[in-house]
Amino acid sequence: MSSGVAISSTCPGLYCGRIMVNGTVEGECGVCPRGERANIEKVCQRCTECPELYDWLYLGFMAMLPLVLHWFFIEWYSGKKSSSALLQHVTAMLECSVSAVVTLLLTEPVGKLSIRSCRVQMLSDWYTMLYNPSPDYVNTLHCTQEAVYPLYTIVLIYYAFCLVMMMLLRPLLVKKIACGLGKTDRFRSIYAALYFFPIVTVLQAVGGGLLYYAFPYIILVLSLVTLAVYMSASEIQSLQSLISKKKRLVVLFSHWLLHGYGIISICLLDKLELSLPLLALVPGPTLFYIATAKFTEPTRILSEGGSRH
Repeated sequence: MSSGVAISSTCPGLYCGRIMVNGTVEGECGVCPRGERANIEKVCQRCTECPELYDWLYLGFMAMLPLVLHWFFIEWYSGKKSSSALLQHVTAMLECSVSAVVTLLLTEPVGKLSIRSCRVQMLSDWYTMLYNPSPDYVNTLHCTQEAVYPLYTIVLIYYAFCLVMMMLLRPLLVKKIACGLGKTDRFRSIYAALYFFPIVTVLQAVGGGLLYYAFPYIILVLSLVTLAVYMSASEIQSLQSLISKKKRLVVLFSHWLLHGYGIISICLLDKLELSLPLLALVPGPTLFYIATAKFTEPTRILSEGGSRH
């Protein structure tokens, strides 16, 4: 059957193709080399396109994921016990920034802060291993490849560099500046990272395609929920209490940036120019929460319920 595939005018399956050498198509149908994918004529073609803005927003989301988790666990385990949290936050940002730059420099074209890619056409492009054809219904023609080059592997490489940078920088920093914490507590944010890095890696490996299409909605929903939880836990019920502390303003503007990031990403699925006015809605959830918080105060509800009885 392999000879039948070789002399066939077209290759079976969605991602099988023939390699082109010196302008002529040679060889049997099979997997395309890395950095190439089969075109309409079933010939392996080099990925030469620049990523679209939506692709960069997706990569930005996947790059922000470990950074936000770093910040969360640093804040969670440092809290009010240590004044070193800010420096750890800055170090985490430095680790992720350096990792991102190194990853871009090592991705083709090597040495440049730009990448060449194959355009994502459909969800199946992320899961080519599920689309290996069986021309004779017995033998499988294996054509598993990175059809979305390099959006799949570049994230995994970035996570690897993040982990290496963290293990090189953070333990020495924490040991010197986190003197107010116990020997176990001061390294808990690092231990947490050793747990969440495998999780986000598996998340990208298994659900990368789903995340590519769903990340704008994930950002929008999670940023709204976490902002509401933070304002509730901090007992913020007025605009004055919100702006009374710098830390609260930092958290607020960070969430607003995430709101805007999610809105722009969603708009790119349609027409960006017609949807930009939606950015004016970014402060909306915060203003709505402040306006309605006094009506949902638990003590007030309990007191009113008791007075009726």
